[in-house]
This record gives sequence, structure tokens and C-alpha cells, in this order.
Amino acid sequence: MRETIIVRGAGDIATGVIQKLFRAKFNVLALEIDKPSAIRRNVSLSEAIYEGEFTVEDVTSKRASSIEDVFSIFEEGKVAVLVDNSGEAIEKVPHIALVDATLCKKNIGTNRSMADITVAVGPGYEASKDVDIVVETNRGHNLGRLIFDGPASKNTGVPGIIKGYGIERVIYSPVEGELNIIKDIGSYVDKGEVICKIDGVEVLASLSGIIRGMIREGFYVTKGFKIADIDPRKEEKRNCDLISDKARCIGGAVLEAIMYLK
Repeated sequence: MRETIIVRGAGDIATGVIQKLFRAKFNVLALEIDKPSAIRRNVSLSEAIYEGEFTVEDVTSKRASSIEDVFSIFEEGKVAVLVDNSGEAIEKVPHIALVDATLCKKNIGTNRSMADITVAVGPGYEASKDVDIVVETNRGHNLGRLIFDGPASKNTGVPGIIKGYGIERVIYSPVEGELNIIKDIGSYVDKGEVICKIDGVEVLASLSGIIRGMIREGFYVTKGFKIADIDPRKEEKRNCDLISDKARCIGGAVLEAIMYLK
């Protein structure tokens, strides 16, 4: 019987973590909210919440409707994704490690009493106090570094720079309402082109490039909610369907942390 690791979150960064753990022959149970808001949907195993099953590269996730379902999904060789906002399943599913990869940037209740090994990704937690190890998520020299005492760097709010573009790449909702997609993930757009509408209000591309992330059709967003991102590299369309370099780096660091403590 494979050992089980529980991961809180199944967005694009968490998917990088889950892939590494899955490839290392662990069963993985991912805990998600009832309406995940990942914009990099093509590389987020959380999409199983909506689709029933979802595959990213070589890993397939399947929505579990109960704790019993979780074990059946493991037997199928898939990652189980369960709607569990409060983490109730943590007490019900035997596991050797717990990873908080929600990237909430605040402590959502994950603590060292929940597993023999506890790892948190990014800011919001302190290593040796809240969890055993924290993984640095800030791009740069320390990305993926294991922190054994203290917190990760504070969130900068600035996306990674691509061809000189940073904050310009990310698009936020100008109003509250239901989103309707005009240009979905993988589409090439010119600066100023309409990419979606929110209750009839047009949202324009902030620069020319490939839409790398777009929140789901019909998702109800609040004003200022992150809804899309654009990659200015037209030639990088294939990356829309591949786990990012950052997610892979963080995933490898989480696997390292677990094996180090194990």
C-alpha cells in the first residue's frame, strides 16, 4: 500500500507539488474549496471539481464525493480531489505528511499536530512553529529554498518578469459580476483587444501576447479579482498546457522536505 500525502490546494503551483509526489509513488489527496478560482486552468488539477476528472501532463485527478471514494481513486492510480474547506478529511484519511499549498498568504489552520511531517508553501506560516518546513516561493536566488526556522519572504504582489513585463501581465476585474470569455487560454491577442466581459463591461488585453490564464466561464468575480494573465511571448503557446518552472521548482522542494524529514 502506497503511503498517502494530503495537499491542501490543487491550483497551478499545488499541481507542481502534486506531480512530484505522485511521481515519487505516493498516494495524493488534494483538498479544495467548492469553487476553485485558478486562472491557469489547463495546469490545475483543481479542475476535477468542475469536470469530474482532469489531466495535467502525466497526472489525472478525480473528484471524490466521500472519504470512501478517496481510496477507490487511489486504486485507480489517480489523485483524489475532495471539497473540504475546513480540512476535516485530515483526521479521517491516514497520511504521513500534510502540505499546505493553498498560497493563501495567511495561516488557514494548518499546524504541526495534523501530521508527523508538515510543510507549508510560501508566506503565512513560520517553520518550527506552525509547520516543520516552509518552502520559499519568491522568485529569485532563494526560490524553492527550505526554511527550517521562520517565515518565507513576504508576498511582493509583482508577477515574474517576462520580456520586461511584470504587473502588466496580470488582469484584474474592473467590476463585480459574472464573467463571459471572449478569448480563452491559448488565444493570441493584441493590446486593447476585448478578452472577456463582466456583466457586459469589456475587459481589454493589457499587452499583446498569448492568454496563459483565464478564470472559468460564468465565474462570479468581485471588483479587483484576478481573472487573467498574458504571456508576451507568442512562441510560448505550448506552455499554456505545461506545469511552470516555478511550480516544478517548488514541487521538487516539497518532495525534498518530506524525504528529508521522513
